[in-house]
Amino acid sequence: TAGAGVFSALERPSEAAAQRRWNRTLTDFSRLFNISLPELRAFLRSYEAAMAAGIRAEALRPRWDFPGAFYFVATVVSTIGFGMTTPATVAGKVFLIIYGLFGCAGTILFFNLFLERIISLLAFIMKTCRERQLRRSGLLPPNFRRGSAISNVGSLPGWKPSVYHVMLILGIFAIMLSCCASAMYTAVEGWNYIDSLYYCFVTFSTIGFGDLVSSQNAVYQNQGLYRFGNFMFILMGVCCIYSLFNVISIVIKQVLNWVLKKFGCRCCSKCHKSSARLGRRNAITPGARLRRHNLSMETDGQYDSDTEGRRLSGEMISMRELTASNKVSLAILQKQLSETANGYPRNVCINTRQNGFSAGVGALAIMNNRLAETSDSR
Repeated sequence: TAGAGVFSALERPSEAAAQRRWNRTLTDFSRLFNISLPELRAFLRSYEAAMAAGIRAEALRPRWDFPGAFYFVATVVSTIGFGMTTPATVAGKVFLIIYGLFGCAGTILFFNLFLERIISLLAFIMKTCRERQLRRSGLLPPNFRRGSAISNVGSLPGWKPSVYHVMLILGIFAIMLSCCASAMYTAVEGWNYIDSLYYCFVTFSTIGFGDLVSSQNAVYQNQGLYRFGNFMFILMGVCCIYSLFNVISIVIKQVLNWVLKKFGCRCCSKCHKSSARLGRRNAITPGARLRRHNLSMETDGQYDSDTEGRRLSGEMISMRELTASNKVSLAILQKQLSETANGYPRNVCINTRQNGFSAGVGALAIMNNRLAETSDSR
C-alpha cells in the first residue's frame, strides 16, 4: 500500500501530462492532414499490433533467427520476460507453456544450487582469512592442523560464518557488477548512466519491464564481443541478485522475529508459543551475540547440535544440513500418523509395541519397520 501510494504520487502527474500532449498532437495531426480521428486511431492500433509482432520503424535485429530466439528463451527461463518478443502462432504459444514449465523449474534449481555453492565458497574464504588472522596473533591451539578449513567448516574454535557478512559481500559484488555493466551499456547502447543502472537492476532482479532492452539493434561495433559480454553480465547479475535476495529475506525474517519478540503480542498463548518457536528456530537476532552460548545450551536435543547451533548463531547452512536436521521431525510426524492409522493412542505403554511402532501389514508394515530403524539409529 505504501509503495503504491508513493509511485502513484510520483508518476501520475507525468502520465496525465503525457496524455494531454498526446491528445493535442493527435487532434492537430487530424486537422492538418484532414484525417478523421477514428481512422487515425485504427491506423495506430495496426501499428501497435505490428510492434507487438516485433516490427519497428528503425533497423532492429531479427526476432526469430537463432540468436534472437536464444535471447528470447533466456528471458523466458530466467523469468525476466522483457516482452519485446512474444510468440504469435498458436503452436508457439502452446510450446511456450510446456517449455516454460520445465525451463523455469530447471532455472530455479540452478539458482538454488548456485546459492548453496556460493555460500559454501564464501564461508570457506572467510574461514581461511580468519584462520590466517589467528595464526598471526598466535591464538590458535597448538594441535590445530593447517588446511582443516577445507575439511571441516566448524573446526575453527569460536568462529562461524555470519549471514550479515555474506549479505555484505554479495551486496558489494552486485554493486560492482552493476556499475561495470552500466558502463558498457552507456558506451554501446547510448543510454545515460542512470538509465543503465536502472536497466541492470530491472534485469538482474528478473523484473523485466521491457522499456529498455539491450542488444536489440541490427548492427553494433564489435557485435560478437558485446553480445557475449551482455550474456555474461545478465547471467552473473541474475545469479548474484537472486542469492542476495535470499540472504536479505533471511535477515528481514530475523529482524521481524526480533521485533515480534521485543514487542510481541501477548493477546493469547497461541501467538506467544508460535513466536517463541519461530524465534528459536531462526538464526541470529539483533543483540543476541552475547546470548549465543546460553541459547545453544538450551537446544532441545532432538535436532543435530551442530546444525541447530548454526541456526541460532546466524550462520548459513546448506540444504543438505537443513534436510538432515529435519529428519527427526519427519520421523516423529510419520510415527504419529502411523499410530493414528492403527488406532493406537499416543499414551500406550512402550512394552506393547517395539520401539513405539506397531507392526501392521503390507506397505504399512514396511513403513513401521523403517520408522523403527530410524528410531533406533536416532
